[in-house]
Amino acid sequence: MTPEREFKFPAAVFNVHILQWMHGCKGRMKDGKMAFIKGMDMYSYDGKDFLSFDDSHSVWVAPTEEAVQTKRKWDEVTVLKEYTKGYLENECIDWLEKFINYGQKQLQEAIPPKVHLFTRNTKVDANVRLTCLATGFLPKEITLRMKRNSRILTPQDGVESSGVRPNGDDTFQRRDSVEILRSDMSIYTCEVIHQASNLHVEEEWDHKVPEMSGGILMMAIGVVLGILFMVAVGAVLLVLYKKGKFGRRLWTSNN
Repeated sequence: MTPEREFKFPAAVFNVHILQWMHGCKGRMKDGKMAFIKGMDMYSYDGKDFLSFDDSHSVWVAPTEEAVQTKRKWDEVTVLKEYTKGYLENECIDWLEKFINYGQKQLQEAIPPKVHLFTRNTKVDANVRLTCLATGFLPKEITLRMKRNSRILTPQDGVESSGVRPNGDDTFQRRDSVEILRSDMSIYTCEVIHQASNLHVEEEWDHKVPEMSGGILMMAIGVVLGILFMVAVGAVLLVLYKKGKFGRRLWTSNN
C-alpha cells in the first residue's frame, strides 16, 4: 500500500518546485489478522530523496546534506513521530487487511461469463456481422479477443467493442463485433479470459449465417420465379406439340 501525493509550490514567477510524499506498509496474514512487518514514509524534493522515516528507531533519515536541518527539526517533534509510527503500524495495516479481504471476497463471488458467437445481417446483403458476446460475469475485469485464422483482429480490421457494461442483475457483459463477407470461409474464433473465475475459453464460429434480406434476396427470388416460369411455359408447349395441336395451329396460321 503505497499512495503517493505530489505538491507543487511556486518558488518564483517562472520557477516551480515539486514535493512528493509516499507512504505504505507491509504485513503478513496470521491467524486471520494482518501482522505488521515494516512501514514506509518518504518525501522527495524535485525528484530527489529528501527525508524518510525509520519506523524501527522512530527517527527521520536525511539522505542529503540539504535535508539535515529539516531532519533535526522533525526529530524534535515527538507528536509527529508518534503519529507517523502509529499510522504505519495500525491504520495502514487495517486498510491493507480490508483490501485483501475485499479481494478474496471478489474471488469467492466470481461468476464466469457465458460466451456466444453468432452472426446478424447488415445493410449490405453480401456481408454479415460476426459478434462475440460474453455476459453474466463478475467481477467486470475480462479479456476478449476476436481472431481470424489465429490472428487477433484490431479496430484497424473493423472490430467494434461495446466495452464492459452492467447487466440488470449486478453482473456485466461485453460484446465485440466485426463485419465480414457472407462467403468468408476463414476460421473465426473468440477468446475470452476471466481470471477471477479461472475461465479461459475459445469459441469457433460454425459458419452459420441468417437468411438474406433486402435486394439480393429479392433478386434471387425473381431469378427463381423466372426460371420456374420458363420451365412451365416449356412444359406446356411440349405437351401441346405432342398432342399435335401446336403444329396444326402453326400450319393453319401460315395458310
